[in-house]
Amino acid sequence: MALYLGVMSGTSLDGLDIALIEQREQPRLLATHYIPMPADLRQDLLALCSSGPDEIARAALAENRWASLAAEGINHLLAVQGLHADAIRAIGSHGQTIRHEPARGFTVQIGNPALLAELSGVCVVGDFRRRDVAAGGQGAPLVPAFHEALFGHLGQRLAVLNVGGFSNLSLIERDTPVHGFDCGPGNVLMDAWIERKRGQTFDADGAWAASGAVRPDLLDTLLGDPFFAGSGPKSTGREVFNLPWLDSHLAHLPAYGDEDVQATLLELTAVSIVDSLRKAQQDTEALLVCGGGARNGALMTRLGQLLPGATVSSTAAQGVDPDWVEAMAFAWLAHCCLEGIPANRPSVTAARGLRVLGAIYPA
Repeated sequence: MALYLGVMSGTSLDGLDIALIEQREQPRLLATHYIPMPADLRQDLLALCSSGPDEIARAALAENRWASLAAEGINHLLAVQGLHADAIRAIGSHGQTIRHEPARGFTVQIGNPALLAELSGVCVVGDFRRRDVAAGGQGAPLVPAFHEALFGHLGQRLAVLNVGGFSNLSLIERDTPVHGFDCGPGNVLMDAWIERKRGQTFDADGAWAASGAVRPDLLDTLLGDPFFAGSGPKSTGREVFNLPWLDSHLAHLPAYGDEDVQATLLELTAVSIVDSLRKAQQDTEALLVCGGGARNGALMTRLGQLLPGATVSSTAAQGVDPDWVEAMAFAWLAHCCLEGIPANRPSVTAARGLRVLGAIYPA
């Protein structure tokens, strides 16, 4: 038995999720802690997602703050659990993605794992994505192998859907390598639109979207983006889907109510997920949803309507809190790295082969 911590900071930039797991045959969640992202750090990280002046220094300062915040959260969780740093074998730290362009051969996650190891007194495993990209892969999504480890025993034609800033699917079937890919925007456009129009960071339960009407002409033009036509392996990020992208489409269409745009963005998320799933896995029996999207009642209802032949539920139906699946995944990825277990899947990322992921920073 070994204890690991996973730290996840996703594209939504709402905060840091920290999960403590016990790793035996299957990982088991023991404790969690969440730290909201300070507003100024969030803005600094968002600004780094596009070109700007003095980027190297700004990125270095931002990642030092990110690591300090993660260490604060880790030390708090350990104190609450009555654990010393020596009890933890390793921290799996995703860091914060600021650029993801595998077609150009790079992906960038910042988070200064060396500083995190220094401040926490725990070995840190970070930089999980670049090894896969170096092997010709997309570097994302990385969670399908973990989803398979967690839910593969269910024996169904199963899809596990993570809806964070972006959405990704893991397709699990008996006697078949796990398959997976990014579907497109998850919450990223909905969050950006409601922040612009109402000053809120997210649409609680999809209530604002539910108050509007889907505009078919807007939906059609958004779905016309070339990303949606491709099949996996594929991954995406803020480099493709962002407010300027949405504005470029709105500029050529009639003016819509703000709530109608929000409703259409929710429909874009749901339709892009279901279209991708239907192309890749016929007759899906169950869809398990995790990430922030699992808390969006309007989105969950729409997914159920679009998949009448499947059971649609959050991962809570299988005893796993949907808010903590990704943080658990990076704890598990740290375990795989230290044990020399390949954790990418060429069927997901199109890498040339299996690779051990991560770089180790001893305490």
